[in-house]
Amino acid sequence: MPHFRPRANLATHDVANQPPPFEDINLYANDAALMGAVEAAGGALHEARLAAFGARCGSAEAIEWAAEANRCAPVLKSFDRYGCRLDEVEFHPAYHALMEMGLSAGVAAGAWTVDQAGHVLHAALLFLMGQTEGGVSCPMSMTYAAVPALIHEPRVAAEWIPRATALAYDRRFIPAPEKSAATIGMAMTEKQGGSDVRANTTRAERAGDHFALTGHKWFCSAPMCDAFLTLAYAEEGLSCFLAPRWKPSGERNAIHIMRLKDKLGDRANASSEIEYHGAYAEMIGEPGRGVRTIIDMVQHTRLDCIVGSAGGMRASLAQALWHTEHRSAFQKKLIDQPAMSRVLADLALDSEGATALAFRIARGFDNAPDDEREAAFVRLATPVAKYWTCKRQPGFVYEALECHGGAGFIEEGVMARYFRAAPLNAIWEGSGNVIALDILRAIGREPDSLEAVVGEVAKAQGANGHYDRHAKRLAEWLEPGALNEGSARAFAEDMGLALQAAALYGVAPDFVFDGFCNARLDPEARSYGYGASEALIDTAALIARAAPF
Repeated sequence: MPHFRPRANLATHDVANQPPPFEDINLYANDAALMGAVEAAGGALHEARLAAFGARCGSAEAIEWAAEANRCAPVLKSFDRYGCRLDEVEFHPAYHALMEMGLSAGVAAGAWTVDQAGHVLHAALLFLMGQTEGGVSCPMSMTYAAVPALIHEPRVAAEWIPRATALAYDRRFIPAPEKSAATIGMAMTEKQGGSDVRANTTRAERAGDHFALTGHKWFCSAPMCDAFLTLAYAEEGLSCFLAPRWKPSGERNAIHIMRLKDKLGDRANASSEIEYHGAYAEMIGEPGRGVRTIIDMVQHTRLDCIVGSAGGMRASLAQALWHTEHRSAFQKKLIDQPAMSRVLADLALDSEGATALAFRIARGFDNAPDDEREAAFVRLATPVAKYWTCKRQPGFVYEALECHGGAGFIEEGVMARYFRAAPLNAIWEGSGNVIALDILRAIGREPDSLEAVVGEVAKAQGANGHYDRHAKRLAEWLEPGALNEGSARAFAEDMGLALQAAALYGVAPDFVFDGFCNARLDPEARSYGYGASEALIDTAALIARAAPF
């Protein structure tokens, strides 16, 4: 056998033409579109708070927490070693670190603990948090959105809202009265009905001063929350209940976690199937009015779907810009290649349009209690934006992933995780058809909501010819018979585009507004893929504005 001498020098080749890690970047201070949208929505007074949180979210430490929380998925512990039922989910310490970071900053509580622009503050914090890790944003979003539902039952609200709005995270699995803060989830849908919650079979029987729930729930996200808003049939009909994880007696409630869902994305967060076995619960709102009660929570989580998708688009765009700025091919940086720059500029238009509309709606949530027209606006604009923005996210993230070439397809990077998570917001809180039908119901039941949205679109008329022609085409939807179940999606697309353009008007620079109108509202310039439109856009200016460096 030949004798091979061991290598003395184990050094590899020099690594060149690779981007540095995208970390220790202030995700707020380096996002001109976000800062402009927050300011336009009345949130400038929160700038220092958002800048501090933006630095935290973009830190190397938080980015590593996100990677670890996704690598080490939650684990269900149904029983202890002696056979006693536990129904607990174990998380990696990185998950708890992220929860502490977000809840202490006010992602769940911000809207309810400041005097001005509370929903804008919440939206901005969530926008930033989701760029670090979107999965942990789920329990934060539900806790935020539970407040308007709990208000329907003042006694319960007095007990639970202070816990839900505490600027803290208490991971201990103990009765809520003993904790410094609490999180609240929801469990509505069942196997046989899904979005058709009136097909639910869970029953609620009165048991003295409370109710006992018996039934199952097919999706219960964040099952380690301290309580869940849920739907069940009482004698009066489908009603809303709050089911805590612990009974007032200090015993574990009979909420059994049957299994954790093996999901496409958002793996850091646990989603589960649960069963109620005579579980303790308190009714929220009027008996038989459960859907009407919980819809207040749903409306707020739909805002978070819009914000989450806008934030996910921004995160993907920032990664694509960073990669192409720091990598060269054929003697030029990728970002300077004409084909690539056209794609990046096209992505920037969608990202800024999504951001502008998300914060316009958040401003509407702030104004709605004192302004009937704003309340009417958000009733319709929220499902329209939820439909359109969330539908755009998966294709957007894919294109940003492709900007990385093969590196984007590798699990060591962040793009694969962003891509797996991208479809979620379009499905959660009503998939496309459900939302399209909700849009029709809003128009049919509350005509003032359509009037408010049309009035919003009218504010930008005269600023761009393509915009004006698109607005004129929208009027055709108001003709008798034009709007129906078969055409609802097309209407949502047309109105979603118009609202994004309207949100950009007067907020973003003219080259953004005009570029969006030219590329998205001119039927002859629209393309099936990013970077293929021949519309007149200022590519260099769009990239410079969107660049996170």
